[in-house]
Amino acid sequence: MKKITLCIKVYGNERKTIDAISAAVANELKELTAKAAVTVSGDGWAIAEIEGEDEEFASNLLARQYGTPTLNPSEGMIYKGLIESIEEDKIIVDIGTKIIISPENMKNLGTGSAKQISLRFGMIKHLPVEVEIINTKPKIQGMFSKYQADTWWQWKKAGYDRVTANAITRSELKAAIKKTGHARDIYGIERLGIMEHAIVCRETTDGPGIVAAIGKFVPSELGVIIGSS
Repeated sequence: MKKITLCIKVYGNERKTIDAISAAVANELKELTAKAAVTVSGDGWAIAEIEGEDEEFASNLLARQYGTPTLNPSEGMIYKGLIESIEEDKIIVDIGTKIIISPENMKNLGTGSAKQISLRFGMIKHLPVEVEIINTKPKIQGMFSKYQADTWWQWKKAGYDRVTANAITRSELKAAIKKTGHARDIYGIERLGIMEHAIVCRETTDGPGIVAAIGKFVPSELGVIIGSS
């Protein structure tokens, strides 16, 4: 048996989240002779226990797809992580250890406080992100990777809004949109993580309006990226 900790946090409804992770992992391994049981570590990371003829290959596949928590990051390296908190003067990303991203290290995302920048790009807690380590002493500090910044700028410069959501499955989010009568107002839903998604609005649809409509029907924190072509 192979045991691997994945860079996926279990939060919100634990049972629902583990079920969603299990389904995603099973889909990744469907062509392999391997099965995985998903549990959660004491500090909230998802653990996959893999058994079968292809367990070694399956373990490597999941590590590439989701990343693994990193306790001792190296300067100049890029890691997968999740936004843990958004404060006025910094954004903290958890990659297995806490990475501090201050406004001066977010100049590739424009000016403003960390809070203002996060609002501009629809950042919410638990959003999967890529970070580059700038230095490790005295505190570990980083910046969002070029790929991450480019992705957010592509969203920002699109001719339509996006709404980010966490703590919800894709099917639950689709049901909330349908319930509020907005199914025709969106292009679809992009998967950002296991329980994190982006609703892609049509050009004539107002992102904040979608937030106001579905807010009371979902257990999510919602963010908005206002597209400006």
